[in-house]
Amino acid sequence: MKFLFPVLIGLVLISACQSNENKLITIEGEAQGTTWHISYISKDGINFKQAIDSILKDIDLSLSTYVPVSIISRINNNEPDIRVDPYFIDVFNKSMEVSQRTGGLFDVTVGPLINAWGFGFSKKANIDSTRIDSILQYVDYKMLKLDGNILIKEKKDVKLDFNAIAQGYSVDVLALYLEKRGIKNYLVELGGELIAKGKKNTENWKAGIDHPIQNTSSERKLEAIIELDNRALCTSGNYRKFYEENGKRYAHILDPRTGFPARQNILSASVLADDAMTADAYATAFMVMGLERSKQFLEENKDLNLEVFFIYDENNTWKTFTSESLKNKLKQVN
Repeated sequence: MKFLFPVLIGLVLISACQSNENKLITIEGEAQGTTWHISYISKDGINFKQAIDSILKDIDLSLSTYVPVSIISRINNNEPDIRVDPYFIDVFNKSMEVSQRTGGLFDVTVGPLINAWGFGFSKKANIDSTRIDSILQYVDYKMLKLDGNILIKEKKDVKLDFNAIAQGYSVDVLALYLEKRGIKNYLVELGGELIAKGKKNTENWKAGIDHPIQNTSSERKLEAIIELDNRALCTSGNYRKFYEENGKRYAHILDPRTGFPARQNILSASVLADDAMTADAYATAFMVMGLERSKQFLEENKDLNLEVFFIYDENNTWKTFTSESLKNKLKQVN
């Protein structure tokens, strides 16, 4: 068995001209098992890296299952009298909202499945239908309820995993911090999830979307460049995080209904939304839905103000689908 876990980025920032009147500040670091990059226009040149690092550590202490003393880890371990914090409440409420909208195709109780398949912090278990059925009895977002700052689990073996939404949320938190410090023109990126506000000089910020090359190399190729206009952009894909066993490839995005990796025709789902937390969650949900159901969902949920760029497989040929409103802001490279 061979595990292949390259970092899923999916996006690369595209440069624009720098203003002579204001300073372009660029800071970067590591957090949540990946990297982050922030660019912003500042008149006084203040560097916010120390504050950003501190915020990201606080978020991990709330939402990371990889931190044993985090709030989510302590809840998963059924420790008594755990009070959740505002970070947890924000992510939980959005998760429940997306779960309800998608009929459970997005579900933060998939934690035990993720670990069983070897995509979490546990080694892969021996998987068969009996094993999956034994886990599925604890996979259902409806078994969770937030009462004030106390999370109630219907079954003690229900375990949460916010990995499909936490990075997007972290981007939103960092963006809000910059805005509170008077920064109006910025781009925040963490692990490929990003949000942009204002402009870089006189141009909108831009980002590139990777071509979903399904191999084990570090080769990257751009599929498209998107012009961001005060929007968040998040990408989910099965092509850079998977493992192979007995000649079969198993991807990390799981279908909460079956307990098995989602086997749909979308290879990469890029979603634009007003905030990165929303974009992040729906990017994962669309990977589970597949192309036709995703298109139907977008038509029936126009109030969400989502725009998408899908790369999908049709009869072993890669094709793309772009929201009509996004076409004048997107340029395909190939």
